[in-house]
Amino acid sequence: MWFHLELKGKGYAAARAGVAVSDTPVGPYRFIRSGRVNAGKLPVDMDGQAVAVLDTLNAKNYEKWWTPEWTDAVQKGLIVKRDLDGGQMSRDMTLYVDEDGKAYHIYSSEENLTLQIAELSDDYLSHTGNYVRVAPAGHNEAPAIFKKDGTYWMITSGCTGWAPNEARMFSSSSIFGPWSQHPNPCVGPKSELTFGGQSTYILKVEGKKDAFIFMADIWRPEHPSDARYIWLPVQFKEGIPYVEWMDNWTLDFFQ
Repeated sequence: MWFHLELKGKGYAAARAGVAVSDTPVGPYRFIRSGRVNAGKLPVDMDGQAVAVLDTLNAKNYEKWWTPEWTDAVQKGLIVKRDLDGGQMSRDMTLYVDEDGKAYHIYSSEENLTLQIAELSDDYLSHTGNYVRVAPAGHNEAPAIFKKDGTYWMITSGCTGWAPNEARMFSSSSIFGPWSQHPNPCVGPKSELTFGGQSTYILKVEGKKDAFIFMADIWRPEHPSDARYIWLPVQFKEGIPYVEWMDNWTLDFFQ
């Protein structure tokens, strides 16, 4: 089990990934380790020219955040460089196991500004050092991913704290990209707010062809025990996935 870990007394600054193991899904779990991701490693999609640009970035020149110049520097890898020695940040996250058994850790990094996809070792307990950046400076979190007909699809959320926002969607023919962005996949009432939720996982329905369920969290920070979930079928139009609101549905929806 991989999880987002923040350390006691450090607020939201630790941004670590933790891993624990158990013989059964319900535990008990044995803690293995926690830490930042891929310390000392640059993204594999950063070519020689990009590395040369990275070398020119000086954090002292970008102390004021949210300016156009700062955003451009983040896109070029300013925070990757800042965190290179200690490892990349990891917050909102998911895991994906491909058809060949290879697993990937997908997480919000670089101060929640950029998604990263990192390859896991064959035993799923560590990172291999191979990773890429997705939508640099795009401010995405809550990644949920699935694969259909050789194309990877990823639905994400913007970063607005506990409040819902409009979903984003990306696709690629390779898990390591390049990734292309698509319009909001949600359709129906409150689609501009992901129906009041935030993407958390896309579940493949066993025994059904091309059947996937979009799962989202409905956060209620003032009443955490009343937090709820949205489960909706993923539909396709001309090969493009979309999620339409339904007041009720059953697995018979999938033929």
